[in-house]
Amino acid sequence: MARIVKTIVVTGKGTNCEMEMAHACRLAGADVVDIVNLSELLYGEKRLDDYHFLNLPGGFLDGNDLGSAKAGAHRIMHARVAGTGEPLYEQFSRFIRDGKLIFGVCNGFQLMVKLGILPGLKGEYFKQTATLTFNDSGRFEDRWVYLKINDQTPCIYTRGLRGVYLPVRHGEGKFIARNATVLRQLHRKNLVAVQYCKPDYSEPTMEYPLNPNGACDAIAGICDETGRLFGLMPHPEAYTHHTNHPRWTREDLPEEGMGLAFFRNAVHFIRNGDF
Repeated sequence: MARIVKTIVVTGKGTNCEMEMAHACRLAGADVVDIVNLSELLYGEKRLDDYHFLNLPGGFLDGNDLGSAKAGAHRIMHARVAGTGEPLYEQFSRFIRDGKLIFGVCNGFQLMVKLGILPGLKGEYFKQTATLTFNDSGRFEDRWVYLKINDQTPCIYTRGLRGVYLPVRHGEGKFIARNATVLRQLHRKNLVAVQYCKPDYSEPTMEYPLNPNGACDAIAGICDETGRLFGLMPHPEAYTHHTNHPRWTREDLPEEGMGLAFFRNAVHFIRNGDF
């Protein structure tokens, strides 16, 4: 029997892409899609345990104080739920242990990395081993980029995809691993799921502006070893319909935008009881 897919989109002060992310989840077929503020989790009004698919959208959570998503990460790690005293991060930890899905986009990806949810090497979560920092250009980058999909990655969100064209809009999108050992593990385990690439989706590139931030090894997004936790800097939720494309009036495009496939893969995975 197919599972009813319950999705939560967590928002907070400074988040600004929650509506688009919720819309993408609905288009992908999720049965329940709730937009929930972090404060509702902290007051015990909502619980992550009641959902299958956690979405962390873009924006500037808590004003990106201390660096992108760092203040938000500290709040999740140290705040306790009113009434029970349960550390909020325990709900995130239980969500991961239960094999559920977490998807972070832009600021949501930054949050997952700063929390140590990604890359979660050897199943060690909540231990930060990478970061996202200021773009090499020294400016906020608002443009569209080509992304090459790693066909060997365990990432469930990218299944069936070869390459995608998506927008970026960020000031701190440069991915850096803590050290060479971490970077080697990311590549060896195929956890580098998407990379900035040339327009023919052939090769990853460090060339600006194709690589808009100077990310090491052109890394645009990574997953954990289960493939269930995934984050990337580009915005799939911003390209769900052909009219989202910057050249939609001049090119013959499919009605469905490339970004929707990420959400469809997640919903299909949950609905068919693959966990």
